[in-house]
Order: sequence, then structure tokens, then C-alpha cells
Amino acid sequence: MNSERNTFAIETTALTKIYGDKAAVKQLDLKIREGEIYGFIGRNGAGKSTTLKMLCGIASPTEGEIRLFGKPVSDPVVRRRLGVLIESAGVFLHLTARQNVVMKAKCMGLADEKSVDEVLSVTGLANAGRKKVKHFSMGMKQRLGVALALLGNPDLLILDEPINGLDPEGIRELRQLIFRLHEEGKTILISSHILGELSKIATDYGIIKDGEMVEQLTMEELEERCQDYFQIEVQEVSRALALIQETFPEVQTEAADARTIRIYGVEDGAALNQMLIENQISVYASGFHRMDLEEYFLERMEGGRQYV
Repeated sequence: MNSERNTFAIETTALTKIYGDKAAVKQLDLKIREGEIYGFIGRNGAGKSTTLKMLCGIASPTEGEIRLFGKPVSDPVVRRRLGVLIESAGVFLHLTARQNVVMKAKCMGLADEKSVDEVLSVTGLANAGRKKVKHFSMGMKQRLGVALALLGNPDLLILDEPINGLDPEGIRELRQLIFRLHEEGKTILISSHILGELSKIATDYGIIKDGEMVEQLTMEELEERCQDYFQIEVQEVSRALALIQETFPEVQTEAADARTIRIYGVEDGAALNQMLIENQISVYASGFHRMDLEEYFLERMEGGRQYV
């Protein structure tokens, strides 16, 4: 990865896309530095795919600006630095992996078949032989889509939901491929609903809601915000909260639901439990937890964490 990370591979300013009377993307400012694996997160209909299509030039913005490596997305030179897998790969099922890649290479004006061999090798399809794509597993089809996107050795890859429909083995294979490409210095933008897997590979994140950017943060910032917390289930939440705040004024508390309290900053869970029991408050369950990307994402979608 580029340790400097000073140059933006993708930068949008007030990017907006309106369909009819509905804004699918609103004033989106997206910044992705070179060398990042950027996880793009949002619910269905949040505007992820529309944003990616505008970045690729498939859809035109209603307003705003897109710059790739400092140049307009319409620039033919910068377009050659871009590889794309939006939704499912456009492949011919009756052809082999190699025949599909050769066909696209010819369409791109790549006469040297060395590039075909390279992308088949890096995606693990060099030994697919005469097997037709219609007989491929979902994981093999996704890797073929990535192989097609890698033709021309692009510096930037945009992958829309590449993990969808894959079994655990297919996900592992794609993860390893992304790591290899990242080690080669490529910038990779990935949208995915599988947040647990995304958290294993992304170096940076962007969260989009209703077409607007909620937050952009690095992996380090996410880890800092995904605090450990002590969670208890009690019968009397309001009374327990008051006692905890009085006895441990240095901690932060949050009522997660009608029976559950989260306490941030506590080190001695046993002492807290003992205090509640001594005050005749029944504790049904307790334990330390670590917030993950999915939990953080869901909280941001609901408007953020509220401390008491």
C-alpha cells in the first residue's frame, strides 16, 4: 500500500444524481486515496450502485464533479487506468474463461496475449482449460469478472458486491485475490453487504445513507470507535442506570433496549454487578463485548450512539 497516501484516486464534489423527482445521490463528497481498499457501505437503495455507475461513466451526474487521479472521469487516459465489475460480469456462458478474456482484450485493442495469461494467472483461472463458463461455480464466475476488469493493468478497481452469492471457499479465494492486487499497489473500491468479510480486508470505509455520505473513516479510526463495553441485562433499567452513574461517574452508559444497558469505560465488571445486586437489582446476564463493523454501521444508520 502507498504509505504516503497523499494522492486521491477518486474525489467527488457535491455529486448528485436525480431520477425524476427522486435524488438517488445527494451532494456526495467521496475521497479515496491511492493504495486504499475502500469499503463502501449502505443499505439497499442507499445510492451505492448509482454512485459506482457514475464513477465508471455508466451514468451521468445531474450535478457535481468526479475526478480520478486528479483528472475528469471523461478523460480517456484516466479511463484506461480503471477496471470495473458492476453487478454481474458480462460473460459468454458457452465460451471458456480464456476465450472470454481474449475477446475482451481484442475489443480493448490489446493484441499481446501475454496480458490475457497474466490476468488468468492472478485470478487463479489459468488452469480452467476447456471448461465452459456455464459450468463454473459462482466463485469462478466472480474471479472471471475480476480478470476481465484487470485487463490493461488498471490502477483502480471498482467492484460492486463481488462477494454476493459466494460460498465460504469462494469468499476466501476472492479475499486472497484482493490482497494480492492491493500488494501490487492497486486502489480498490468495494461495495458489499457482507460487513464481517469487508472488515477483514478494507483499509478505509465510507457509509452512505439515503444518497448522502454519513461518514468516512480509516480502519484505525473504526477500531478506536468500536469500543469494548460491558453489557448487562437487568429488570429495572432506569434505576440501574441511576445507580451506575452515581457509583461510577467516570463511565458512559447507554440503554440499548428495555432490559439491556451498555457501559463504556468500565474495567471491573464484577464490582459493577455486585453493586447492583447489593441494591436489590437482579442481573440476568452480563459480559464484555467488542463492537464490530456491522454493529457500528447499524448504529450510524440509526443516527449515532446516544450516551446517557
